[in-house]
Amino acid sequence: MVSIRFGLRGRMAVSYVLVSAAAVLVVEAVLLAVVIPRIRAASDSVSQARQREAMTDSANLRLKSEATALDVATALGGTVTVLAARAPGSSGPPELLSGAAAEHYQGKDKPTDAADAVEVVATTDGRVVRSTSADFPAGSTLPTAVTAPGSGTTDVSGRTAGWATRPVELTTASGRTVIGVVYVRTPAQSTGGGDLTATRISQAVTSLVVPGLAVLVLLLPVGALFGLLSTGGVIRRVRRLAAGATAMADGDLQARIPVAGKDELGRLEAAFNTLAQRLDAAVEVERTMAGAAARRAERTRITRELHDSISQDLFSANLLAGGLRRALPADTELRRQAEAMEESLGRTMREMRAMLLQLRPIALEDAGLAEALAELCRAYEARLGIAITMHVDPVPLEPAVEHAVLRMVQEALSNAARHGDPSAVELRVTAADGGVAVTVRDDGKGFDPATAGRRHGMGLGLMRERAGELGGTLDVVSAPRSGTTVTVLLPGGAG
Repeated sequence: MVSIRFGLRGRMAVSYVLVSAAAVLVVEAVLLAVVIPRIRAASDSVSQARQREAMTDSANLRLKSEATALDVATALGGTVTVLAARAPGSSGPPELLSGAAAEHYQGKDKPTDAADAVEVVATTDGRVVRSTSADFPAGSTLPTAVTAPGSGTTDVSGRTAGWATRPVELTTASGRTVIGVVYVRTPAQSTGGGDLTATRISQAVTSLVVPGLAVLVLLLPVGALFGLLSTGGVIRRVRRLAAGATAMADGDLQARIPVAGKDELGRLEAAFNTLAQRLDAAVEVERTMAGAAARRAERTRITRELHDSISQDLFSANLLAGGLRRALPADTELRRQAEAMEESLGRTMREMRAMLLQLRPIALEDAGLAEALAELCRAYEARLGIAITMHVDPVPLEPAVEHAVLRMVQEALSNAARHGDPSAVELRVTAADGGVAVTVRDDGKGFDPATAGRRHGMGLGLMRERAGELGGTLDVVSAPRSGTTVTVLLPGGAG
């Protein structure tokens, strides 16, 4: 019961969540497919611009590092010159230069704040007297290329560095004397940036995926709640359909369900009600047909019993009365009584045959009204020896009206045969004022309509009631020794 109660609703709620999640993922995929190529193209353009900028920066960097080295070398040379001029008591230029350099670098590890900067004080022949780099230790010799005054750039461990050489001059009474050189090398400070494409793509993916994941997480409870709420009405309507189908399966053909809308379920509800109504009508028709079949079977049984027993007995009694009449002398009371008995038995036999014809079932549904009337007339002609003239026009009638016409014609023929003793009967069925007119006229003995109740029993009364039930009329015209005419007018009921 739990699976029936919540199965469909739960599956629909899950489907809401899955569809929403799929929609979010598709949107994320589309955005990533659109955004990432654009980011990559933009990053490529930026990279190309940065490469061009880097080339320009590299050239500027070389110039800047060379200028920096030249400035530092000029300043260092001037400082050493000033310090050397303060110590005139030295024994020679090398010692003077070494003392001045030692005084200048006293307490210093590096001449500048730049990493890997090099400052060297050397004699005119390139012998290092003071250095801040392990590449040029004291006592080593500078390369010949850097002992002459000048400047330029070089690569040190894959990095650009500017260098400059300046003389250390000492002014004396005899003029300016070069007592050494200073060599400065300053590495350039790189400001170049790396490739930002991967970083930009990563940032874009993160900015799209993280909100998408957050939306997915929120969709789980929201989608489930929305699915449960939105499917409540649908589930109730489906349950009503199931309950109606169960009631119909249990035999309740009156089960109906309310039509709650014009959507697919509404059409299904309307179709269910139509199906139930048609099934109920079909069962009612089947019940009616079963009753009619039972009545026909009973009439057939009664007809057979009357024919096989009473009719034979009447025939035997009639033969005995005829033999007795012939055996008795003429003009005797017994002869007259035998003749009366024979005549009475003959009349009773004719009435029995007419009654058997009236009870005889006729297949109206299979043959149609015209053929059923023709069969009825042929039976009366064959059994009773009455000439019957029939004229039947094709008139569209409802089944109930056709059945009433057949039964009233049968009753009228039976009455004529039993009470009128006719030699000829005329039957006419014609259209009249949108209905049907039925006329049965015989040339029999006729009767007084005022005494019809006593003479004809219930026959005419039943015919009049049958016609009245269908909104029709019955008219009987008769007189003694003038025959009888029965006219029935019935509405057609079919177009």
